[in-house]
Amino acid sequence: MKTLQSNKNTALIIIVASLGYFVDIYDLILFSVVRVKSLKDLNVPDADMLRVGASIINSQMFGMLLGGILWGILGDKKGRLSVLFGSIITYSLANIANGFVTDVNSYIIVRFIAGVGLAGELGAGITLVTETMSKKYRGYGTMVVAAVGLMGAVAAALIADKYTWQTSYFIGGGMGLALLLMRVGLVESGLFKGAKENNIQRGNIWMLFNNGTRFKKYLYCILIGLPLWFVVGVLITFSPEIGKAMNANGVLNAGKGIMYCYIGISIGDIVAAFIAQILKSRKKVMYIFLTLTAISIVIYLNSNGLTPEKFIGLSLLLGFASGYWATFVTIASEQFGTNLRATVTTTVPNFIRGSLIAITLSFQFFKDQVGILNSALIVGFICVVIALFAVSQLEETFLKDLDYIEE
Repeated sequence: MKTLQSNKNTALIIIVASLGYFVDIYDLILFSVVRVKSLKDLNVPDADMLRVGASIINSQMFGMLLGGILWGILGDKKGRLSVLFGSIITYSLANIANGFVTDVNSYIIVRFIAGVGLAGELGAGITLVTETMSKKYRGYGTMVVAAVGLMGAVAAALIADKYTWQTSYFIGGGMGLALLLMRVGLVESGLFKGAKENNIQRGNIWMLFNNGTRFKKYLYCILIGLPLWFVVGVLITFSPEIGKAMNANGVLNAGKGIMYCYIGISIGDIVAAFIAQILKSRKKVMYIFLTLTAISIVIYLNSNGLTPEKFIGLSLLLGFASGYWATFVTIASEQFGTNLRATVTTTVPNFIRGSLIAITLSFQFFKDQVGILNSALIVGFICVVIALFAVSQLEETFLKDLDYIEE
């Protein structure tokens, strides 16, 4: 009976974490989908679209960077469930407010607040899943969360295509508030309860910086995600501008590109998880997918005369090749003890999202020097090389026991 109840709780955690991440990704990616449409409605000139769009998305990512720290610490101090509730309320209300903005400055402020809220969902959900499931099968749990969640980007593209950008934001906020009802009945992580009952120091983010070995491990966990956000945040988000430079046969639709890219990422996440189970290694999976990412970037940026139809196929390829998000977050979660696990699992994906600020700034800098296509090649190459080095420095954690603490 106890085992049955435990299995039901595990299943409920996976379902709620998956749907929560679905709404999270919907809201996270929505601006990239409605960027052109919303900025035109706000009377932003075509010549300023890239600059203003970069400012807004950088504001959102900066909010996620700060939110990652906030929710990560709270996740280890107050519990994983408290973060699930707090984060979703924040970003749901912010997205509803986003539907009422009438100028760029308001847009920037609201996306920052939404970013803070969006930062907590994934880390708390993945931490709960990894601490609840057995070490042999937890990779499947995080795979389901990522695969279902990433389809939120597909929903964002479909809804934004059918409704106004304001209504699209309202729908995202409404879905988030409705999801709160599903949170009732979830049981907190047993490992967290044990750490809390034993009065172990929890959520001290400075522990990640006061030990050289621990800090380097934390930094490497962040850096392995660079190529994925380069693909989504630069190659797909700015595909209309990149398409012009490649003499595309028609205007490339960033919204459709994002939708198909995330379909590819979801498929890649599933494939990556199964390969990890076969190879009994997450590091080998990372090497495989980072190599595929490098190849797909080169193919995409050398597709002169690209057609909108071929762009969709390349978006799928780019997404699949960089479909290691679940593996990446699982690796981060498995690297650290229970008293720091939520802090790490929440801050790492948000720091890598926040790195999009540096990536887009680098992209814009090199664009002025060597042109948009060469700029994308240079920044993409740097991201992949850094990620490959970072993976080489991390330990294999496939069958690692997570019942331990950081001293």
